[in-house]
Amino acid sequence: MSPKTPDYDPLIERYGLFVLTVVVYLSFFFNLGPVPLFDLDEGAFSEATREMLASGNYITTYLGGDLRFDKPILIYWLQAASVKLFGLNEFALRLPSALAATAWAALLYLFTKRLFDAKTALLATLFMVSALQISVIAKAAIADALLNLWIAASMFSILLYIKSDEKRWLYAAFAAIGFGMLTKGPVAVMIPVAVTFLYFLFKRDLKRWAVSVFNPVGILIFLAVALPWYLLEYMDQGMKFIEGFFFKHNLSRFENSFEGHSGSIFYYIPVLLVGTMPFTGVLTAAIIRIKEWISNDTTLFLVLWFGFVFIFFSFSGTKLPHYVIYGYTPLFIIMALQFSSIKSPLWIVLPPAVLMLVLIFLPEIANAALPSVKDPYAKALIEESGSLFGWRYKMEIALLLAALVVAWRMIEGKLAKSLVTGAVTLLLVNGTILPTYAALAQQPIKEAALFAKKHRLDVVMWGINVPSFMVYSEKIVPRRDPEPGEIVLTKITKLKEVESYQSIFKKYGIVLVRIDSMKKGKE
Repeated sequence: MSPKTPDYDPLIERYGLFVLTVVVYLSFFFNLGPVPLFDLDEGAFSEATREMLASGNYITTYLGGDLRFDKPILIYWLQAASVKLFGLNEFALRLPSALAATAWAALLYLFTKRLFDAKTALLATLFMVSALQISVIAKAAIADALLNLWIAASMFSILLYIKSDEKRWLYAAFAAIGFGMLTKGPVAVMIPVAVTFLYFLFKRDLKRWAVSVFNPVGILIFLAVALPWYLLEYMDQGMKFIEGFFFKHNLSRFENSFEGHSGSIFYYIPVLLVGTMPFTGVLTAAIIRIKEWISNDTTLFLVLWFGFVFIFFSFSGTKLPHYVIYGYTPLFIIMALQFSSIKSPLWIVLPPAVLMLVLIFLPEIANAALPSVKDPYAKALIEESGSLFGWRYKMEIALLLAALVVAWRMIEGKLAKSLVTGAVTLLLVNGTILPTYAALAQQPIKEAALFAKKHRLDVVMWGINVPSFMVYSEKIVPRRDPEPGEIVLTKITKLKEVESYQSIFKKYGIVLVRIDSMKKGKE
């Protein structure tokens, strides 16, 4: 029998789903459109979608006019459909991710309620929706929210099949894996195959694993979903697609550090602790009881799911923060099961309180670290950021911290307090932190692009890679060294290589200039 959480807060029993819906809005949809696109990833996906719509080629993706084999096609199709409906803007480009994250949360709730109970389902979904990393990728115009939907759907279906032996769940898993293959490629196949192998190895029933994995009807369903686009892409691009997608962007990412994204085997420990904020304390308490979780068949499956993802990507040559999210879904369920055993409120209240205090003093921390910052552009950003991180920034965080303290004193019950904690943290992140950071790092790119579009400027990117500039200017922009007379988008620190130039646009370290002449040796 699966472990269950005892008791139910009457307030949450009546209003839990309504409050959870509000938290979903704050996490996935609040400020979905006003915040400019973030480079590199959001800009790259969005520009590839824009070029798809401009060219009418819905099979092969391009970025800056060059072939882009980074990811399969599904997210581009969904973004293109959204742009057709709502126009080329941040809201339209991010909407597919927000909807995918909402479906992911709904699946988590329904599955957890089916196998455990309503309270556990509410808690697991709250922990997911409130988590900082989930909130960020749910509003990002990239493929990861969609991929996590398919991973969750496939893994939940597999577990239901294991428990019921009903073939419909096995076939649903194959279909979800097929859509995952269309979203991000082999990783959507690897995770369910590897985790189920480990599970049946633990249960000493590898025969059932083999029968399930090689089910002919399931394989046909998978191929019916995923194969048509792969065949069309191969017919269009031949071996360039095989080499670019399968070898470069899949095998090479594991074997080597790709695009400078490397790290030690401990890389994902701090990512995990920060990414599950504000409920890192609940996670820590759950990890302490790991032996208890592996003694139950259902939670064993969940532990193996997270454990495989965490260990596999810890040893991968390429490391990016969002890779570990593929294993977050089972963690949220385990955290929910752990919740009733938490006695001290410090496990819940301390992490978000510490986060808010750190963020209040972030400008001072950044200025103190300034002498050790080696990147001239980063140093310039910190030096120019004072107006954005002034008294208003501090006041907003201080008020939210005060609201959290008052709510904790007034509200009874850990569940109600946790819902408030999640809501306040999301207001902090999506109402203050992301907009402030975007105003510093991305708003200058957007404004420069709109300026170039308005004045019909032909621009060259030099020493900078910001695809969002092409999205906003609605024009392919080459990246190369400039010639005298050309207008360049670059970082202010690159101007030391220029002998003479005319300034056209300047904001927070981003400039548009017309090059008159380069310094000797730079021509």
